[in-house]
Amino acid sequence: MKKPFAAAVAALAALVLAGCGGSDSPPPGPDPAQPARPVGVQDPAVLPTTSAAPTGSCDPRASYRPAGTLPAPGRMPSGSTMARIQQSGRLVVGVDQNNFRFGYRDPKTGNLVGFEIDLARELSRAIFGSPDKVLFRAITTADRIPAINEGRVDIVIRSMTMNCDRWEQITFSTEYFSAGQAIMVARDSPIKGIKDLAGKKVCAATGSTSIRNIAAKAPEAKPVSASDALDCLVLLQQLQVDAVSTDDAILAGFAEQDKGTKILPERFTEEPYGMAMKKESVDLARFVNGVLERIRSDGTWTRLYDRWLSSLGATPQPPAPRYKG
Repeated sequence: MKKPFAAAVAALAALVLAGCGGSDSPPPGPDPAQPARPVGVQDPAVLPTTSAAPTGSCDPRASYRPAGTLPAPGRMPSGSTMARIQQSGRLVVGVDQNNFRFGYRDPKTGNLVGFEIDLARELSRAIFGSPDKVLFRAITTADRIPAINEGRVDIVIRSMTMNCDRWEQITFSTEYFSAGQAIMVARDSPIKGIKDLAGKKVCAATGSTSIRNIAAKAPEAKPVSASDALDCLVLLQQLQVDAVSTDDAILAGFAEQDKGTKILPERFTEEPYGMAMKKESVDLARFVNGVLERIRSDGTWTRLYDRWLSSLGATPQPPAPRYKG
């Protein structure tokens, strides 16, 4: 009779031999040692094509002048884009649901809240007389222009930079918020500024101006893109990228949620935010600009900033409007 230890060794040897007789290929599925990546990550990123409208070919902040006094809520001019929206019974707005303080899900209620969400409610109030006749559609950065041009939304209010390239495809309101691109890294990172990004993986949202800016400002960096800027934060937390680069206001929200990160002080672009709509919807742009004029002058913009964005620092003056006709 074999001793128990000898029997156990013999059984283990049999298992090892059985294993050696099988395939050398690893079992199917992801490597359990590697963290799962968010869906849609491109590493390396596919960089956007050259801008159709070179920088400086327009004033990207200049929109259409309001057409006199705003019409009374519920009495939009016949045949106008606003009348069509009024008749549909709701304003359909493309927004973010992952941008802390601007547009995100309240964890207690599940409702969308934030600075841009409240701006959409002000437009609803101006059209219908109620701030609640809004259908919010969460869209990705890359889907903003397609959602507009395919008619899936009436307007996009989603931290969208106004630039000459985009003016070729859509129409913007006047500027409602001023941001600038910056860099976020882990708190103990040796990266001190954009000059230190050579050879480093830097993540930004697919379809954003940030990806193009990284390629232009840090040509030796290794751009990585994700469907959502928040996914870039996940990649940074997983040590799959060395830095995240997007607008400083967005990064400030990330920093509030992850104290293990820091935002570098350098701000290397200007990113004016505008509300976006179809290129031919000039009447809607004039109407929206009229609403923005009102909320700048009556203190609503400042009240919303204080409610949602006070963590960014002292409350600034609202961005001054520029008009082109």
